Amino acid sequence: MARSTALLVGLIAFLAGILSLVFQTAADRRALLVSAGLAVMVQLAAFGLVRSGGQRNALAGWVMGSILRGTVLAFYGLFLAEMLHLPLTAALTSFAAFLFASMLLESMMLSYES
Repeated sequence: MARSTALLVGLIAFLAGILSLVFQTAADRRALLVSAGLAVMVQLAAFGLVRSGGQRNALAGWVMGSILRGTVLAFYGLFLAEMLHLPLTAALTSFAAFLFASMLLESMMLSYES
């Protein structure tokens, strides 16, 4: 799990660096940081769901993780970003990109462990 966490944080930091070239204002950068932190927490929880199911129930764990990701994305877009006064474009674009990339990493890590 430590290796997965390190790879996840590295991937999200890399993507945040790329996205910071597009989103350049202070508010946008704050949205990137909040999105990155939230994405790490959500992805670790989702990856834990997949791992807890084992190989026999990996698909069920992955579906539950996907539902978790979608639910948090909706909550973030509808409530949390507004509460934190984050620019929606930067917040949602970065959060969705972080989740998508981390899902790809998750599938690579699962295939590597098999």
